[in-house]
Amino acid sequence: MQFDSCAAIIENISRVIVGKRDTMELLLVGLLADGHVLLEDAPGLGKTLLAKALALSIGASFKRVQFTPDLLPADITGFNIYNPQSGQFTFQHGPVMTHVLLADEINRTIPRTQASLLESMEERQVTVDGTSYALPHPFFVVATQNPIELEGTFPLPEAQLDRFLLRIRPGYPDMSEEVEILERFQEKEPLHELHGVASPEIILSLQEARKRIRVSLPVREYIANIVRATRVHRSLRLGASPRGSLGLMRAGQALAALRGREYVLPDDVKALAVQVLSHRLILRDEERLQGKRQEDVIDEILNHMPVPAPVG
Repeated sequence: MQFDSCAAIIENISRVIVGKRDTMELLLVGLLADGHVLLEDAPGLGKTLLAKALALSIGASFKRVQFTPDLLPADITGFNIYNPQSGQFTFQHGPVMTHVLLADEINRTIPRTQASLLESMEERQVTVDGTSYALPHPFFVVATQNPIELEGTFPLPEAQLDRFLLRIRPGYPDMSEEVEILERFQEKEPLHELHGVASPEIILSLQEARKRIRVSLPVREYIANIVRATRVHRSLRLGASPRGSLGLMRAGQALAALRGREYVLPDDVKALAVQVLSHRLILRDEERLQGKRQEDVIDEILNHMPVPAPVG
């Protein structure tokens, strides 16, 4: 019952976003698991709108940063500025001091600026001139990137990709959804009429409750076996780390909670394996040139891995 408010959040976002229930559910999985989400797809699919709708729905503060090649780390974290009246430096915080940070087109800025987000995403703090400042709780990064245009982009390094709990590819709407988009946005801007149905305090309590969702030993072993199989797969140069195992377990707990269960099923793990693990894997060059994808490798592993019997 504690997670009933998640259904209200998804319903509220649906007043703006047409279709894409799976994408909304995955976004909530990332939030409940206290992770961060990378939305990767072609332009114009509503990635920014989705992030704004989520922030409004949970009554959270929201900042958007358009990542460009000339963006500097201080433009995100903040900086110290000299006050001539007091004779002291005062901290001018950056847009990272928010509950929901939209890092729009994150692969269009230089690696140094991308890296400035690492501390924020992992440790929930920023350090400027040797002083650390705590970020608001919850702190949720929604980054977007366009995988089509490669000119003028800086692919995220493995260390940065590993900080994202989920990579979500929303995909194009189907025919009926596209027609409904035209109707819904013909005269109105639904985002302007959206009101919050939750609060940051509620989200924090749900994140704590998510930690108590049971994960049986067979399911923990199932997660570990999947992740370990990525480290010895012949198509991969690099498999997933224990951070991937933890991510898969936490995401599984969040999905179980959204579906009204107090325990994780192997099906929860299978449903999330691609979104949690694929961006953490590096293919061998010959496999990549032959058109193989990380998603194909995970599907192979899941198809050959024995599934434990459900234990409640």
